Amino acid sequence: MKKIVLLFSFLLFSFPSYSRQYQATPETGVAMHGKPRYHGDFISFDYANPDAPKGGTLKMSAFGNFDTFNPYTIKGVSAAGSAMMFDTLMVESADEPFSLYGLIAQTVEMPDDRSWVAFNINPKAKFSDGSPITAEDVVFSFDILRTKGLPMFRYYYGNVDKVTAEGLRRVLFVFKPGDNRELPLILGQMPVFSKKYWQDKDFGATTLTPPLGSGPYKVAGFETGRYVVYERNEDYWAKDIPSVKGFYNFDRIRYDYYRDATVALEAFKTGAFDLRVETEAKKWVSAYQGFSDKNGLIKKEFYHSLPSGMQGFVFNTRRALFSDRKVRQALGVVFDFEWSNKNLFYGLYNRTQSYFDNSEMAAKGLPEGKELEILNAYKDRLPAEVFERPFSLEKTGGDGNIRPQLEKAFALLESAGWSVQDGVLKNKNKEPFHFEILIDSASSSAWERIILPYIRNLKRLGIDAVLRSVDSTQYKNRLDNYDYDMIVNVWGQSTSPGNEQRYFWGSASADVNGAQNYAGIKNPVVDELIEKVVEAGDREELVAAVKALDRVLLWEYYVVPHWFIPSIRLVYWDKFGMRDTPVMKGVQLMSWWIDPEKQERLQVLKEKEEKREKTHGKTLFQRLKEWF
Repeated sequence: MKKIVLLFSFLLFSFPSYSRQYQATPETGVAMHGKPRYHGDFISFDYANPDAPKGGTLKMSAFGNFDTFNPYTIKGVSAAGSAMMFDTLMVESADEPFSLYGLIAQTVEMPDDRSWVAFNINPKAKFSDGSPITAEDVVFSFDILRTKGLPMFRYYYGNVDKVTAEGLRRVLFVFKPGDNRELPLILGQMPVFSKKYWQDKDFGATTLTPPLGSGPYKVAGFETGRYVVYERNEDYWAKDIPSVKGFYNFDRIRYDYYRDATVALEAFKTGAFDLRVETEAKKWVSAYQGFSDKNGLIKKEFYHSLPSGMQGFVFNTRRALFSDRKVRQALGVVFDFEWSNKNLFYGLYNRTQSYFDNSEMAAKGLPEGKELEILNAYKDRLPAEVFERPFSLEKTGGDGNIRPQLEKAFALLESAGWSVQDGVLKNKNKEPFHFEILIDSASSSAWERIILPYIRNLKRLGIDAVLRSVDSTQYKNRLDNYDYDMIVNVWGQSTSPGNEQRYFWGSASADVNGAQNYAGIKNPVVDELIEKVVEAGDREELVAAVKALDRVLLWEYYVVPHWFIPSIRLVYWDKFGMRDTPVMKGVQLMSWWIDPEKQERLQVLKEKEEKREKTHGKTLFQRLKEWF
């Protein structure tokens, strides 16, 4: 009997003992709402080719400079592509609203109420030096990101009560009371670092020594300010996992750095790099004349179902100048989008009317149904217009005549205590209305032609606005420290908004350096609406809560909205293969591959072009010699 007891004790302490309270059926995938699209036996995502050939070099461009290979801290400017060195617990699919599938975590467990989540680590998971990834590495990564990582991690992980390494390969996260259905998925997106590697290093410092990672690529070479090259890890542990199969097909990925957008464009047209996202309508229409698929260049729009997000002129409401809602509204009234679209954008854009345009979550018309129920709880704390009329932006004839808009803006400014004195707009203390619009010098050529007409319209109100262009490093530092009056910014949005909204608009993030609450919003109603988004139990609740949040943000005029298109415009040299499968979340470049036949054809075309240029040059020289 004693031997049996001893044997039982041995068995009890020889294996990890998990509390029954924290056990559930292991799953290979998890969805934000409902069930994930792919089942445990899937081979690859539909938009990836599991038989894609490996090889070749993808040449890309980047701007400015870099001084670190750690993209997860606020300090420094990280090298383009550096996140490719690090794997995450799970991988998001691009053809679902929000679902994750196993990577470092082979399976995931969680209860119906999502009050905790456990990740079971794949026994094959290892860092690029061959050392295994363990539960202790995951716990270390969580702790270091929350204490020394980007500010967003403190907000994303704020509802985690405790994290425990249960044995070698199981990690348990237990959450604080409250509904946060997204939190298991947020944790699934966490990058994992080697505890042993970082134990004698400062995670928060800049480093040009490439850190140890577990991802598909490693740094092969670099020169700050000039280039960085990554090479595919031939021994990448996850290359045959379904969520990875068909991805990371390029042997090498090279980023060359440019300081000027015009120089980069001309370099691209010579074949210096392979692909560019064309964000300027003027260049999309006119910069590639003379190029076509006949000489190997492809222009293509890739349509998607992503919310457009919000791009606009952002007011820094930390400044007293922009603390009044009426002032912010007035300055938005005189932005003449129709003139810009007609004269600068070839009529290609739609005016942004929502933080979630191009989606079912955009607040249109008057609030109704569940959205109205939500907003009614805050009726005494919201502008009356929220309930009285649909939100809409000023619309002009596009001919430059904005007299009605100027009159409306003057009325708003006067009601806020501003008046024109000797041709200058001043407040009751005789202080002039003056502010600076800050931009990154790398994109100054694109923005000057848009901002300067806006400045001229502001001048007609007696406002002295000036454009300030600074280099990329200084621009990032000033953004991180909120040292600006107005900037241009883009907040991207997902098909399933959640915890990131705290980071964008929440009061708690307004005074945290490096957060993305660039407008400095401190609005209790916005905070409560964000929590309703985070706590939404199903898709219907989520859509209603997002609409309510959207409507309040719009009526508070924190930004002057710009424009959007429901596609990604790519220009690329025709050397790539890709699956002809529509993708909800747009272009998935890491599922592309280099097609040997296309690459050979492209090389022949380039050689012909070089020969033609040489022949033309010789003929021209002979003619000049004859003339002189």
